[in-house]
Amino acid sequence: MMAPVVFIGDDFTGASDTLATFARAGWRARLFLKPPSAREAEGLEVVGLATALRAMGPDEALREIAGVWPSLAALSPTRVHLKVCSTFDSHPEIGSIGAVARALETAFQPDLVAVLGGQPSLGRYAVFGTLFARAPDGVVYRLDRHPIMRNHPLTPMREADLTRHLAAQGLTGLTLISAPQSSDLPQALSAERRVFLDAISQVHIRKIGAALALRGGRQLLIGSSSVAEALTWEESDRIAHSAPLIAPPNGRVLVFAGSRSALTQAQVAAATSFARLLVIPQALRPGAAVEAEAAALLGQGKPVLLHLDPQTDYAMPPERLAALSSALLARVVARQPVGWLGIAGGDTSSRICAALDMSAIDYLAAIAPGVGLCRAVHGNAAMNGMRLMLKGGQMGDDTLFDTFAALARQDA
Repeated sequence: MMAPVVFIGDDFTGASDTLATFARAGWRARLFLKPPSAREAEGLEVVGLATALRAMGPDEALREIAGVWPSLAALSPTRVHLKVCSTFDSHPEIGSIGAVARALETAFQPDLVAVLGGQPSLGRYAVFGTLFARAPDGVVYRLDRHPIMRNHPLTPMREADLTRHLAAQGLTGLTLISAPQSSDLPQALSAERRVFLDAISQVHIRKIGAALALRGGRQLLIGSSSVAEALTWEESDRIAHSAPLIAPPNGRVLVFAGSRSALTQAQVAAATSFARLLVIPQALRPGAAVEAEAAALLGQGKPVLLHLDPQTDYAMPPERLAALSSALLARVVARQPVGWLGIAGGDTSSRICAALDMSAIDYLAAIAPGVGLCRAVHGNAAMNGMRLMLKGGQMGDDTLFDTFAALARQDA
């Protein structure tokens, strides 16, 4: 059994975006929550694995890679993509991209290690190794001056030079291939084994894809969904892959906003279609009143939005908050199964989907740039076919949650 491409998402929302990129390009792709068996991966060109690596310390992350790698290696990939956030937010002690990349390099033994620094389609631009990112106000900022990323609650970005940022995490020895060198990209890749690639336009992404194809061999590729864009560009005439039609189990809508970014806060405030329920620290305890209230509202057919408070100190590590949040969601869904589930926050999405015992997800359609509508694969008929919206804290416009609720109404 061979899957030419395996991608490992460091969170669920980012992994679902990469799934969408491959599926829209016509590649047979599925995103799994656990390493798939050969039977489960049969017929797939792309196997994705969603993890919570972004919320892990380096020791836990290395144990995670050691645990999943034997099953992934059995698929005999020629390209392994470590999918990270387009803003590379990470830290040596939490969500270390460098630690995971080095572990994968040791296990996979690639001929080429390449970091693709930008994703122009999302307003992320890498120039001379330095990352710039467009903010919700439309202005492009150097990453360490970006109004959201410099104040990220988990991994505030203090360094915009990604070669320095990754070197601090142990990923050293990267040769910078800057945008002005893109005309000589095939030659540069053939001469180097560890590289950092600028990208300031989709032209660069296409050139990178062509150069990677010419380079051949086993490739460890590190970056956002722009890696998938590069890998699929040569076969852009494929017909988009459509997952078999399975209706959602019911029309009830539940959204959980675990991200406390300014953009998610604006999306919560703008969500007029929902009954909004604030999750205070005490509400995370089993049996809290918010569980019964949410279930009752869902039973009445009202969309429900549960959200954390950006201003509240929850007095616990982020990974503990994510674990308790996922347990709360699982209890609400156990009381009142839903057919439409939205999750805002890459650090919590994978835990929530795992708590609901999903085995995999398929891509259905785009809701917004970087935000896809997906479908859960589940052994329980009450959850199989559940529609999922999985988004990072920086994705979507203010009306995103209402758009999701409108899709559920249209499908009813």
